[in-house]
Amino acid sequence: MKKQFPTHPIAWSVSLASSLFAGIATANTAETGLEEVVVTAQLRETNLLELPSSVTVLDESAIDARGAANLDQLLNMAPNVNFSSGASRGRFVQIRGIGERSQFIDPVNPSVGLIIDGIDFTGLGLAASTLDIDQVEILRGPQGTVYGANALAGLINMTSAAPTSESTTKVSAELSEYNGQSLSAATSGSLSDALGYRLAASKRKSDGYTENVYLNRDDTSNIDESVLRGKLAYSPSDDLKLGVTLFYIDVDNGYDAFSLYNTRETQSDQPGWDRQETFAGALTAQWSGNENFTLEGTLSLADSDTEYGYDEDWSYVGFHSWEYSSTDNYQRDKDNISIDLRALSTEESKLFWDRSHWVVGLYGRTEREDLNRNQSFRSTFDTENSAIYGQLSTEITPAINLITGLRLERREADYSDSYNIDADNGENLWGGNISLQYHYTGNTLLYATVSRGYKAGGVNGRIISESTSNTEINSDMFEFDTEQLLNYELGIKGSWLENRLQAQVAAFYQDRDDVQAKVSIFNPADYSFSDYLANAAGGSTTGLEVELNYQATDALRFFASAGWLNAEFKDYESSSHVDARDDYAGTVLAAVDLDGRDIAHAPNYQFFTGTEIDLLPNLILRLELEGKDEFYFSNSHDEKSTAYELVNARLTYQGDNWDVALWGRNLTDEDYYVRGFYFSNQYGNNPANGYAPEPYYQYGEPRIAGVTGTYTF
Repeated sequence: MKKQFPTHPIAWSVSLASSLFAGIATANTAETGLEEVVVTAQLRETNLLELPSSVTVLDESAIDARGAANLDQLLNMAPNVNFSSGASRGRFVQIRGIGERSQFIDPVNPSVGLIIDGIDFTGLGLAASTLDIDQVEILRGPQGTVYGANALAGLINMTSAAPTSESTTKVSAELSEYNGQSLSAATSGSLSDALGYRLAASKRKSDGYTENVYLNRDDTSNIDESVLRGKLAYSPSDDLKLGVTLFYIDVDNGYDAFSLYNTRETQSDQPGWDRQETFAGALTAQWSGNENFTLEGTLSLADSDTEYGYDEDWSYVGFHSWEYSSTDNYQRDKDNISIDLRALSTEESKLFWDRSHWVVGLYGRTEREDLNRNQSFRSTFDTENSAIYGQLSTEITPAINLITGLRLERREADYSDSYNIDADNGENLWGGNISLQYHYTGNTLLYATVSRGYKAGGVNGRIISESTSNTEINSDMFEFDTEQLLNYELGIKGSWLENRLQAQVAAFYQDRDDVQAKVSIFNPADYSFSDYLANAAGGSTTGLEVELNYQATDALRFFASAGWLNAEFKDYESSSHVDARDDYAGTVLAAVDLDGRDIAHAPNYQFFTGTEIDLLPNLILRLELEGKDEFYFSNSHDEKSTAYELVNARLTYQGDNWDVALWGRNLTDEDYYVRGFYFSNQYGNNPANGYAPEPYYQYGEPRIAGVTGTYTF
């Protein structure tokens, strides 16, 4: 394990923060301040510095400067946001320590919502391409009023660029190490005074960072992604605005990441894959023809076919002493339809002596998920969600606002599989928020928020189907209960120094009841694993989040974010096993008391900081440093990642209508892990060391450099 920095990462943060504030004391005044940032993922569009919650917003310039092709390459920029891979990309997100780490046999109820242009892609992270994305919003904490059951931990909202009135076209090309190639284009304009359009397309390929020495190939973890996005904006009158979004993605990535010797050299004879094909669309409408209210509506549909497979033994026939070879494959078809209708007050219809703006809405969503595992096991999972919600924003005094929200939701779920298991679950759920805002000055906001989120309960279908043959399975494993979360948050936001410094700080405490934790049982008779969800009695999370953006001069900008997190179980004793299907490996052990232990994928600290410097009028240098503390890979064993720091740089030359950038990520070639697990006792995986117990890791991106060019006309 390489360690490039002799000092602790906190020291780097302190050093960069010192530089930032030294810049405040010595820099010349910038001619213009920082731009206003508007968050769109709430019931009303709201200035980021007026929103009583912790939110990270990344705009198009930040995405381009990062060189990110997918959401997972942006997540380290946000405090207390983590992800797990175990696939071609980091498809599973954790916010403040809460979120899934994988999905195999049974369906899951996600903890982190993903919305792209109004389309619900929750649980489908491969769809999160950054092609023509204008803004990414990461909302931390339960979004119980606005989004309900799939946003217990938070929400990620991605919005692509809107059609423009003037015709414009942008073409981008990229070449990088590991045979990386990318070509994208976006064009926008108007077909008439009332109708605008926008089209964007991209193709991205790479051989990946793995060498398969058995097959003598260096492309078994390749990237092959095609994306097409289209938008229409139609305004037949001043009172009516209509929008249409169409989206297509075709991903055919390889997956061959794990080595028996913990290197980037694999020996799989049947490498895996990570595929997704999606057709999706959304229709939006806004009508303001009545002086008392505005009506808004969104109808979205998404049809996604996914396939995920891997070589279970990571080796070839003949490597083991017996003719052992095994693969696993999951084909999932997910179809969902959602509709959201809401009415928003105007100045003419404010309540309570003209002090309260209001919003009321209706929501409905249906989803069907069909699984085919290895052509031998099939299951169907149907869910229906319907909700009514509302929010009041009341001006108590000119400086104090009270915001109250409530959502009532009904959820029905039906599960069936090829083992003749039929189970259904229906429940009433509720969430909401209470926020008190105090405008200490015209540019400083203090807030206190209490919010409640929920995550639906359900059934463990595979466990039920195997209950007659596995004596380790008890009836209390068949079902898991609804999880509830109460989030208490205090924060300060503001802009100072003539809007050249923007900052937000949030401190929070989260109290979780009936925490849903993934566990599994190992059956030594056939070396099979059965995973299921169980409930821990509770959990608690304490944390702090800081974000700064400082325009020292027109030629110098600093930015930084940091998160501290302490996420623990309360009164939880794991089942008698090591986590298996979640981490591909396990064995039977005595029950372990996890009371007070950190939750998996919840590092105690994260940070991201850097600067942009105009070296010349047309030459910009961007430097970044990001880091993350160690964290547990699983809730069922004690194997951890290692703390790491990454250095990134980008040098951009801007012409009149073109630019070219030389860039590098992970310049010190740090080895770090995005997934890990542990084999124990006699059930190890490597015969070369007698199947000894040992951990295994999936590595993150190594040092990589490239060049990107863009031409606009």
